[in-house]
Amino acid sequence: MESLQLAKRIAALLDSKKATDIKVIEIKELSSLGDYFVLASASNTSLTKALSDEIEEKLSKEDGLEPKRIEGYQSASWILLDYYDVIVHIFYEETRDLYSLEKLWVDGREIDISDIIK
Repeated sequence: MESLQLAKRIAALLDSKKATDIKVIEIKELSSLGDYFVLASASNTSLTKALSDEIEEKLSKEDGLEPKRIEGYQSASWILLDYYDVIVHIFYEETRDLYSLEKLWVDGREIDISDIIK
């Protein structure tokens, strides 16, 4: 699966589980970290964990993909799932406001995902 397809698949999974403010940002021209960031917010830390679990389970069972690493699951205010070329950031809403990754990566190109977000 190409990295853009994976990023969009993850965005759709997040949307199906009630994540909010989902964004896909292309960073491949800016960083060697990966090709895309997928960002999403959750209204509480239980939901951040549920969103992380959903992505990990679906990608493992349906696509045979495992994350290179997962960070922040215990605190659940910011969970990072590293799928090599796609890095997923699931934030508790207040934490997302605090770190404001969109401003840090303002030079990244936001990908239009309106066709997959309901």
